[in-house]
Amino acid sequence: MDDKGSVGKISVSSDSVSTLNSEDFVLVSRLGDETPSSTNNGSDDEKTGLKIVGNGSEQQLQRELEDVLMDPSVAETGLASGPGMDALGGSDHGAPITASPVPPGSDPLSAPSPKLEMVLPVQTAQESDPSSPIPDEDSVVFSQLTYLGCASVNAPRSEVEALRMMSILRGQCQVPLDVTLSVPGVSEGTVRLLDPNNSTEIANYPIYKILFCVRGHDGTQESDCFAFTESHYNAEIFRIHVFRCQIQEAVSRILYSFATAFRRSAKKAVLSSQQAAPLTPDSDLFTFTVSLEIREDDGKGTFSAVAKDKDKQSFKLRAGLDKKIVIYVQQTSNKELAIERCFGLLLSPGKNVKNSDMHLLDLESMGKSSDGKSYIITGSWNPNTPQFQAVNEETSKFILSSFLTRDDVIFLIFLDKFMYMTTAVDLVITEVEEPVRFLLETRVRVCSPNDRLFWPFSKRSYTETFYLKLRQVRRKERKSPASDTLYEVVSLESETEREKRKTTASPNILPSGPGTAVPSPPEDDEEEDNDEPLLSGSGDVSKECAEKILETWGDLLSKWHMNLSVRPRQLPALVRSGIPEALRGEVWQLLAGCHNNDHQVEEYRTLITKESPQDSAITRDINRTFPAHDYFKDTGGDGQDSLYKICKAYSVYDEEIGYCQGQSFLAAVLLLHMPEEQAFSVLVKIMFDYGLRDLFKQNFEDLHCKFFQLERLMQEYIPDLYNHFLNVGLEAHMYASQWFLTLFTAKFPLYMVFHIIDLLLCEGISVIFNVALALLKTSKDDLIQTDFEGALKFFRVPVPKRYRSEENAKKLMELACSMKISQKKLKKFEKEYHTMREQQEQQEAPIERYERENRRLQEANMRLEQENDDLAHELVSSKIALRKDLDNAEEKADALNKELLLTKQKLVDSEDEKRRLEEESAQLKEMCRRELDKSESEIKKNGSIIGEYKQICSQLSERLEKQQTATRGELEKIRSKVEACEKCSSLFNKEGRVRAAVTTAPAGGGEEPDEEKESLKNQLREMELELAQTKLQLVEAECKIQDLEHHLGLALNEVQAAKKTWFNRTLSSIKTVTGTQGKETT
Repeated sequence: MDDKGSVGKISVSSDSVSTLNSEDFVLVSRLGDETPSSTNNGSDDEKTGLKIVGNGSEQQLQRELEDVLMDPSVAETGLASGPGMDALGGSDHGAPITASPVPPGSDPLSAPSPKLEMVLPVQTAQESDPSSPIPDEDSVVFSQLTYLGCASVNAPRSEVEALRMMSILRGQCQVPLDVTLSVPGVSEGTVRLLDPNNSTEIANYPIYKILFCVRGHDGTQESDCFAFTESHYNAEIFRIHVFRCQIQEAVSRILYSFATAFRRSAKKAVLSSQQAAPLTPDSDLFTFTVSLEIREDDGKGTFSAVAKDKDKQSFKLRAGLDKKIVIYVQQTSNKELAIERCFGLLLSPGKNVKNSDMHLLDLESMGKSSDGKSYIITGSWNPNTPQFQAVNEETSKFILSSFLTRDDVIFLIFLDKFMYMTTAVDLVITEVEEPVRFLLETRVRVCSPNDRLFWPFSKRSYTETFYLKLRQVRRKERKSPASDTLYEVVSLESETEREKRKTTASPNILPSGPGTAVPSPPEDDEEEDNDEPLLSGSGDVSKECAEKILETWGDLLSKWHMNLSVRPRQLPALVRSGIPEALRGEVWQLLAGCHNNDHQVEEYRTLITKESPQDSAITRDINRTFPAHDYFKDTGGDGQDSLYKICKAYSVYDEEIGYCQGQSFLAAVLLLHMPEEQAFSVLVKIMFDYGLRDLFKQNFEDLHCKFFQLERLMQEYIPDLYNHFLNVGLEAHMYASQWFLTLFTAKFPLYMVFHIIDLLLCEGISVIFNVALALLKTSKDDLIQTDFEGALKFFRVPVPKRYRSEENAKKLMELACSMKISQKKLKKFEKEYHTMREQQEQQEAPIERYERENRRLQEANMRLEQENDDLAHELVSSKIALRKDLDNAEEKADALNKELLLTKQKLVDSEDEKRRLEEESAQLKEMCRRELDKSESEIKKNGSIIGEYKQICSQLSERLEKQQTATRGELEKIRSKVEACEKCSSLFNKEGRVRAAVTTAPAGGGEEPDEEKESLKNQLREMELELAQTKLQLVEAECKIQDLEHHLGLALNEVQAAKKTWFNRTLSSIKTVTGTQGKETT
């Protein structure tokens, strides 16, 4: 989402954005030139400049290439400081002088002095009269501020880089500018810089373009400074503006005002004294971005986002897993409409489906996001239901090609088919009478549930932009008497539908002969009217291809793999039509002859470990390469990392040429189709075998020859355009340098770039002439109407943009392939060029020739002296490093010797300890043996005692039983005798107890002693006494038995515990060992 479509919405992303988007070449100053850059001391940034003698003077070339090869977006950015800062307000003062920013990642303290450039550091109020008053606004005004300058930054939301630039600007600013700062209170307002003397506006920055604010840390020199970053030049460049506050405590208040402005506010900054602004033609157009995310059950109780193909075309689903559909709806322009609720979430397999074929999903949740910017709808999707069976079955694969390898192994190439899926969401918007339906059509591939995801996939959502055109309903037409503003839907169109409509409405380009005019492709007025060049890496390339074409390529590859040394006869014809995107990686390697490059792969892995002398130049160019492509736009991402390694490896591999600006674009194209090892191999082949590196050799002599050949071809094929260029003074090197040095990869859309590489690898570098002539022929009518500057601007901006359409690019390539440029003709022109160069040298005065040769020799001498100094410095540094390494090695050796002596002493001590422990072990074994014998004897003794106790107990038990039996027998006898006696039976009851005898003596009589009764009583008492004694003995015996049993239990427990102790186990092991040794000795 660009900044223009984000009015009123403040981004909270913290990603670092690479903004150095200069893909063009820089004309680097030479050694000996009196420029600030001549003091680089032989750094890798110091390259030999383009010197084209046959096509104009060197000074003229430098002036003209300033506009052609330098990216204006970079040339117009810098550090605004120093003299000239007082000229921010208008045109009456001199132009300000700004210093170029320190390259990202470098140390600001060790960075070289900035190069001074003439540039306007801020956006001036050029359209208004400087003396006109600034309209009042709901804002906070801060005075006593000093503007220190501005600089371009790569990471606009990086606090580290912002503080670094703040420190640089504060230290370098010599003539600061006093300003007054006006900060609005709402997100729709504008930050303004005012002149403190007359309150005229110096510059203004809309809040929606301000990305980040930061203040200096306490305790540092920058504690009284603050800064903010803003998007510049249509969000392609980011700049930081630094201020110093005379009252340090006011810095916090200023940042608080910015924070207040960043918040979304329903309050409108409209003054009561002013009328509402008139509605623009687009005031009834509302823009929405709708994102689709599919989540699958990951088996851990959560749902994870599914993978999406790298080309942003298809989701990769797994069959049989429960899924969720998540829709994010965000309004990006115009007055905010309130989404009340979701009316329904629908899904259907296929494309262009009917409303009746859509199936309603169960809604789980709906509502605004935590930041309030998006409306999120979540629905559950059970793919196992019959209506979704089509998107729950694995998509089929077909064999693209098969061939037999040298090892008699059949190698098959498969391609996945895909299908379409349509998702719709119906939203009820408060201000709109009827529900609004957003329809998303996406491609999906269904794979096995066990499939794993690899590099070409990334977890991203599918996003589509919708343009909703509404019409305000008049009061009479309203269905409800509500007083609020109501709208009805006029149209709803997606960005995809717009592109298709524009493409189908474009007229075709008809190829024609050399003498006929070719109509120019249609231009996109909305985007081509601006002066911003097309970013490199723009355009999507679809992997869709007709099955018939894939089958034809499959048959060709099968035959080709059987004999890789011979190209198939029908290969050139197929390549001219374009290689299918899915096969480009393999076909490019076969065309370049890199099918068997194992040695170069190993060499590449070695090269990336070495240091490159041009590391800083490579790092600087990486951020400028394909900033429009998702794979390369993230700073420090996988794409930039692989690209850096390839460029670094080639700079080490080719020491004569090293790294040249433009190589990174070609390497990036290769990286999009193959791993980095194979991409490096193909890059080496193109540089060496296809002659691309020859363009950089011998002071670009071969490149001058290519320019001459192109002009001669123009003279033959497009004479009227050639004559026009002669009249305006436009030469080939002014617009075609980039075409030859980057093979059209730097500025043109990817679809066209890939097709050019197809032809290059198949037919050679001469196809550049075909494409160049086709471009010139299709643009002839426009170029003839331009002057010198207009032609240069036309080559830089409109020409690449008009081929964003795949149809236009295809027509251009058909025209290029239809042109017949023979190698014989090119050889003839080459011979003419060399003849002309010889004539120029002969016609040149000897003094001038000698002076030129002398300058060349002086430059070579200076270069050699610089190399000699570098080598001497490197030698001295190497010697110092070796001496230091040797000292470190000696110190390490001494330390190791000390450690060795300590280790030996420890070894002796350990051996003594071992002997002592062995003796103690022998003594312990002997003691254990004695203890074991003693324990065994005690166990035996205890066993015998226990046996005796048991025997005594059994004897006592038997004796007791016998006594009890005898006693019972005697009692029975006595009882029987007592019962038999009448007298005795009256004295005893049935239990044998004596009755209480109560006898009444007869009157007049007395008790007579009964001797017999007394004797019986005495016997009975004796028997009872004996019985009591017997019972007492029995009780005593039972007590003894219990006591013996208790002792027996304790003894058994002790024996059991003794068996379980470690000492007992040790004794057992010793006993076992000694027993085994005894057996062995016997």
